[in-house]
Amino acid sequence: MGSAKNCTEAHGIGMRQEELPIRLLDHADSLRRTVAPRIALNRKSALGQFMTPAPVARFMASLFPPSTLEACALLDPGAGIGALSCAFLDRWTGGNGFGFRTVEIEAYEIDPALRDHLSATLGRHTEHLPVSWRISSDDFIEAAALRSMAPRRFTHAILNPPYKKINSLSSHRLILRQLGIETVNLYSAFVALSLSLMKAGGQMVAIIPRSFCNGPYYRPFRDFLLQRAALRHMHLFASRNKAFKDDDVLQENIIIQVECGGIQGPVTVSHSTDDSFADLITHEHPFDRIVFPSDPECFIHVPTSPGRNSIELSHGVRSTLSDLGIGISTGPVVDFRLRDHIEDQPTNGTVPLLYPGHFTGQTTQWPKEGLKRGNALRLNDETRKWLLPNGFYTVVRRFSSKEETRRIVASVVRPDAFPGAQFLGFENHLNVFHQEKSGLPEALAYGLAAFLNSTAVDENFRRFNGHTQVNAADLRFMKYPDRRTLSKLGEWAHRQHVLTQAMIDEKVEKLTR
Repeated sequence: MGSAKNCTEAHGIGMRQEELPIRLLDHADSLRRTVAPRIALNRKSALGQFMTPAPVARFMASLFPPSTLEACALLDPGAGIGALSCAFLDRWTGGNGFGFRTVEIEAYEIDPALRDHLSATLGRHTEHLPVSWRISSDDFIEAAALRSMAPRRFTHAILNPPYKKINSLSSHRLILRQLGIETVNLYSAFVALSLSLMKAGGQMVAIIPRSFCNGPYYRPFRDFLLQRAALRHMHLFASRNKAFKDDDVLQENIIIQVECGGIQGPVTVSHSTDDSFADLITHEHPFDRIVFPSDPECFIHVPTSPGRNSIELSHGVRSTLSDLGIGISTGPVVDFRLRDHIEDQPTNGTVPLLYPGHFTGQTTQWPKEGLKRGNALRLNDETRKWLLPNGFYTVVRRFSSKEETRRIVASVVRPDAFPGAQFLGFENHLNVFHQEKSGLPEALAYGLAAFLNSTAVDENFRRFNGHTQVNAADLRFMKYPDRRTLSKLGEWAHRQHVLTQAMIDEKVEKLTR
């Protein structure tokens, strides 16, 4: 969370936990509600700071398995004001499964303002607890690298790490690479480094963005995590903005509990709407439902029900896009780079420029009045290389709104919607299904759209995709019906005057069962 260094504080051991007058977490959460609004938004963004609310911290502490260890060494990197450490201590003093005689806490926090609060929080009741603690202002990534060759010492780790991209040319990226950790965000770096400092059998609970579950950028991190730890529990919040609602965090978050060096077995998956956990639902799943054995990308799925999704069960949904001879690309037109060539309305010498706003269901409205960025692109030597021939295409919006009913929304582009146009421009916020950079057969385009718009596909997609973005890579790694089935589905879909969700779902299930 930055680069402040070499300011550490150590504190001694208290004695009588039965005299603890107040739960530490209650004090920490009261402090959080006071401190958090005072932190400037740009500082939160710069450091990736989002403080853990008490209900979330308490739930996280509850996920640790019971322990008979006499001595606990707890790591809390990016500790903030200490809510997670306090939740852990509260569980210990409450007699809920921890048999420790002593607890030693090592906390990292580079923000001096928060570090003062952290010191006050942990020091508030040290005279009542057999606990020692040390707060370090060191950069956690640099400190962990220096300790990488030392014996592993932590038995437990609890963390809400910073959420911030790592620049590919930064010192952090270089340090991590030297440690065999390839990752693009501080949160995954903190998890990987914490694992590297833990003893075999050590237990970690972390709340992190769900973005690591899929996509090519997090593939090395998924490999690192799954090779070094057994995934024991995952908890998902149904609403994206509930876990850190005080900080307006819209990233979907997941809580994971892992065992360092553990043998992988079944995984417990729980869900709740929000941080009240009032509607908590828990199921256990075999690991092959979490990471499919045949998936080379090791996407991590989060099943929403104990039963298998119809896509999983279907023998008719086994083809890759490569098998089908279909390609998918992000729309090639990046509008800010071609801003000088965009026109509000089509004129002689322009080609249609298509944005997500031009599509509503299966209806294409072009040109569209009131569209902020224009409807056409001038055809010239600079723009020609970014265009595709006019034809039938299936398109999927790359972004959905934060609480939209569907994650995948597919539409069909018809060439007769653009009479006289030789080329089409697809803007970068669309994913485009094509055939060797040209259009698809009409029935195939409609069949792809109908399949992608089915409820079963949307539910299956949500099991590994936890953010509003639908990447071309995510769609590329999905499985599809064979080409004949898709074409048959497309012929049926095109004949319907009205196409409802129920009709699509029924037909897809019938054709792919």
